[in-house]
Formats: sequence, structure tokens, C-alpha cells
Amino acid sequence: MILVKTEAGHQALKDRSVPLSPRQRSAFILFDGKRSVDDVLAAGMGIVREDIDQMVALGVLEQAAGSAAPSAESAAPVQGSSGRSKQQRYKDAYPIATQLTGGLGLKGFRLNLQVEAAAGYDDLLALAPKIRAAVGAEKAAALDKALND
Repeated sequence: MILVKTEAGHQALKDRSVPLSPRQRSAFILFDGKRSVDDVLAAGMGIVREDIDQMVALGVLEQAAGSAAPSAESAAPVQGSSGRSKQQRYKDAYPIATQLTGGLGLKGFRLNLQVEAAAGYDDLLALAPKIRAAVGAEKAAALDKALND
């Protein structure tokens, strides 16, 4: 599900008329109509779904037009895995991917930008072969484990 800021939300961001915790405020900024709720939760802001529910209840966030409600598939773990959700896999793999690509210097600059732009598990999984080719299979083993185990 994708949420966007309401008019009241934009106003609350400017004048702080709605009491949001610092974590909620930081996460609130990420709701741009492009990121899903799971993406924002995975961003490492320290918020939980209840924080987002509270922002919706306060009227500062609403469901984006054309956005589907969360499906069972998006919350389901990857098949044949250890039971970790895609969100958890992304959260585990992202720092590894940024460290690997960041260590490539100028050679890996574009790849590092692609990793930083990855909005979720599927995007990061699609970049894994490029990362593996750039750093070698041995160094990429930790990333593969975080994405697939």
C-alpha cells in the first residue's frame, strides 16, 4: 500500500500543528506517493506500523489513488526460505550491498547509486548479479546469503 501526505499533512509539516514524534516526522517525509508502507518501515527510521496507523488516524496521511491494500503476497515470506519476509531480507542486505559497492571507489560509483536507489527487496535482488560481477563471488557471498537464505 502506498500512502501520501494530505493537505493537512503538508500544513502540519510546516507549522507543526499535529504532534508527531521525531521518528514519525522523519518517516512522514518519506511518504512521497512512490514508496510503499513496507519500504518506509524498512528504511530504518525506527517506526512501526502503529506509528503509521496513528498518522493516518491524525489525517496527515492517506492511501494514494490507485494504491491497493496490502496483499497476503507482500507480507508472505519468500518461498523455500528461512521464513524472513522480503522486507527483512532487504533490511539485512541493503547495508551489505552499500558497503560492497562503496568499497569499489569510482569504479563502482554508478552501481552504488543504483543500490542506494533500490526501493525494496526486488530491486536489490535484481542488482545482485551486477554487484557479484564487480566484487567477486567470494565477497558477494554475504549479500547472497542476506538476500536468499
